[in-house]
Amino acid sequence: MGRVRTFWQRVSEGRQIDDLWSQFTADARASYGFYGRDVDWEEIQKLPFWRRPLHIARQFFWALLMKMTPARRVLLLVAMVMLVFSGVKSDVNFEAFAALLFLLLLSLELSDKVTMKRDLEIAREIQTWLVPSQAPVVAGADIAFATRPQNSVAGDYYDAFYPNAEERERLMVVIADVAGKSVPAALLMATLQASLRTIAGENAPLADLVARLNRYACAHSLNGLRFTTAVLGEYNPVSRRLTYVNAGHNSPILRRANGAIETLEVGGLPLGIQTGEAYETASLELKPGDALIFFTDGVVEAFNEEGKEFGNERWLSAIRNLPDWNAQETLNYLMKKVDEYVGATRQSDDITCLVFRSR
Repeated sequence: MGRVRTFWQRVSEGRQIDDLWSQFTADARASYGFYGRDVDWEEIQKLPFWRRPLHIARQFFWALLMKMTPARRVLLLVAMVMLVFSGVKSDVNFEAFAALLFLLLLSLELSDKVTMKRDLEIAREIQTWLVPSQAPVVAGADIAFATRPQNSVAGDYYDAFYPNAEERERLMVVIADVAGKSVPAALLMATLQASLRTIAGENAPLADLVARLNRYACAHSLNGLRFTTAVLGEYNPVSRRLTYVNAGHNSPILRRANGAIETLEVGGLPLGIQTGEAYETASLELKPGDALIFFTDGVVEAFNEEGKEFGNERWLSAIRNLPDWNAQETLNYLMKKVDEYVGATRQSDDITCLVFRSR
């Protein structure tokens, strides 16, 4: 029994059955969505009800098959043929050969996955260098942020920094979301970060900074397919004024100390859509007790196991009911609301939130 218990602990990593089942259902749902994108659901809806299961199974199998290399497709088909012949009386043990081929295919696919996972973990480590690990010290305010990549690497970007470390009269605050996911989005996020840091270091006015970022994004957006939504702001700790531009991003929400809600909507199109886009700026004063919430669409589009989104109304309700806490406690409160809604459901987008709390 001791060996069995040790073996089970090693295989399950000490997880409870409920936790393993939740993980399995999340994986199964994600796989269903992954292969289901290649199924012609409209065509299947036209078929008689009794014919649909067979056609769905056939298209799912074809979607799985075409994700493999040609050599592995042949191995899978040979293994399935042998499995069919395993019921035929013969001196050849077709069932054993089929099992060996399936095991070989599994080992090949796992090898690819482990290699890719290692590369993605390295990319994720590099990406963490591009965003702040700790919030900067801001007179009369504090900042907190959190991000949860949908994959190992993310297309979301957040930052809070002083372009001139010696003169702390101009704090840059930014949140952005590159269209797409995983490695391509992460690479574009890295170029956005580098461009922003360079231009901000030249003390360019905010409107000029955004225009230059947009020109660069347009040159690398594949005719607008790889656009970036963003909110960029400059905060002056002395005057407590925030000047901002919203480039097609989810509007940050400002909850005043008295409970009033304002949204930061002024700006223009997402970066990378139109080269000559003119971006408007707006400014506002942050007063003690105000909370400014920046977030990406992964927050409001987070869904539960039934496929229902968290939504803007739940997000606004959570912000309206914010306790009078500091930025980190506020962030924890908001993320807990999202977590309670989605449970163990694997998400299809990155989730990022930045909280700016005035004291």
